[in-house]
Amino acid sequence: MKTATRAAILTLLMVGGCGNQSDGATPADQPLQTVSAESLKAQASAKGTRTFYENRGWKAAWSKNSADALKSALSRRAQNGLDHIRFLDATASDPAARDVALTNAALAYAEALANGATDPRELYDIYTIPVAKADILSGLQTALDKGQVEQWLASLPPQDSAYKALSDAYLKLHDAASGESWPSIPEGDLIHEGERDPRVPAIATALEKAGYLQPSMAQDSDSGSAGQVPQAGSASRNGDDNTLYTSRMKQAVEQMQEERGLAQDGVVGPETLAELNRGPQAREKALAVALERRRWLVRNPPPVRIDVNTAAAQLSYIRDGSVVDTRKVIVGRPDWETPQLSAPMFRLVANPTWTVPRSIEKEELSGLGPGALRRRNMVRRNGWIVQLPGPDNALGLVKFDLRDKYAIYLHDTGARSLFNRSLRQLSHGCVRVDNALDFASRIAGDQGITDKWQNARARGSETFVALPQNITVRLLYHPTFVDSAGNVVWKQDVYGWNRAIAKQLGFDSSGSHRSIDVPSLDDLGP
Repeated sequence: MKTATRAAILTLLMVGGCGNQSDGATPADQPLQTVSAESLKAQASAKGTRTFYENRGWKAAWSKNSADALKSALSRRAQNGLDHIRFLDATASDPAARDVALTNAALAYAEALANGATDPRELYDIYTIPVAKADILSGLQTALDKGQVEQWLASLPPQDSAYKALSDAYLKLHDAASGESWPSIPEGDLIHEGERDPRVPAIATALEKAGYLQPSMAQDSDSGSAGQVPQAGSASRNGDDNTLYTSRMKQAVEQMQEERGLAQDGVVGPETLAELNRGPQAREKALAVALERRRWLVRNPPPVRIDVNTAAAQLSYIRDGSVVDTRKVIVGRPDWETPQLSAPMFRLVANPTWTVPRSIEKEELSGLGPGALRRRNMVRRNGWIVQLPGPDNALGLVKFDLRDKYAIYLHDTGARSLFNRSLRQLSHGCVRVDNALDFASRIAGDQGITDKWQNARARGSETFVALPQNITVRLLYHPTFVDSAGNVVWKQDVYGWNRAIAKQLGFDSSGSHRSIDVPSLDDLGP
């Protein structure tokens, strides 16, 4: 289904956001096959719906059994985080209107499952990652012919374990968001380990509900072997000690801080309190967006590829479908976001030079004279500022060239200490790779060009080494994702890109994004 058709049908169906699925009951004594072609033509307005009926000669599509199967599938749409969209409203008694309403609902739900309820190419100025494409019109017809509407719909979303883990987490949080209260912790002074504060019991409750702290009947919350899962214990619950901020609680707070991109200091301050106060509704919304982002992606990506999750600032190198290397990266800061794109890596560049873009020159190098440029190992060439090769070059000692029109690429850096930060959205849009020389050596080895690469490095001047086989690089943005151990990880929506998706999925998007303060760094680089 084309994008315009998808948008038209979803707009037609998304009325009032969340609500119980209307059953749209079809009387058993009202056979739909008696509907006239003229009546169907009068009711079918969406382009995809009209094409569907044209392909079947303007004959009614739905029997009672197939309609019941569709309604059964829709009743479980929370499995895909789509329960805030009402796909099927109460239908009129007119058979043609009822048949078209069922078709509209089936096409829209199938499109949402197979390709996403939203189109990323409409949401973002730059989105070049290949998107899923499924032939929804012919798929629905085949499912109706075989009496397998429910089975067909179940086959459309991603079938991998990560999608299932996100789905399971959504269903769990959906139940919690519907009926479980969440503590509201007021602001106040900073809380350090060993200090007492009346807010500690509420903090412990929030940590437990978020899965970072496990309740225990132990008498001493700080007892037990190192490495155990932090437990609140009665030392934070009984008597006067229930206000004590224990080391176990600090460990739980540090884990939460690390996962959500905060300073990992274990201190309960304003930023940490804001996260602790994010109850199940906020995380439910984040999971629904995570499921949607995964539905955008093609089901069979290249078996050899490099995926960069810019929200987590992490790179994964995949070969034959398995992750063989992971490492930290530094990506674009919130005002210089790394775009969501896919491009082939086609060569390694040893000892690269860096031609400073006009935007960076204007913002950070304007007014510098020849002496200041020399101190940065820079010269002017044909009106451009160029940084010469060397260990202090902004690109470091290796650049991984991508073939794209946005001048985005992966590279080394001279500011390697920044990889120790938990929040690594710090660059001007390009992707800096931790221990990049090691990564380049690995790629060279996998491509059988180790000797060429080592010779290029030894020259000391900028040297290009082509890769015999291009490697697809995908720059993704997934704040909520599943790690290699199967755990759901929550990172900050640093760019605020979840909000538009959440709104189109039927969620209240107000207050869904917390701005991130990017530290001022004496760090020049793309």
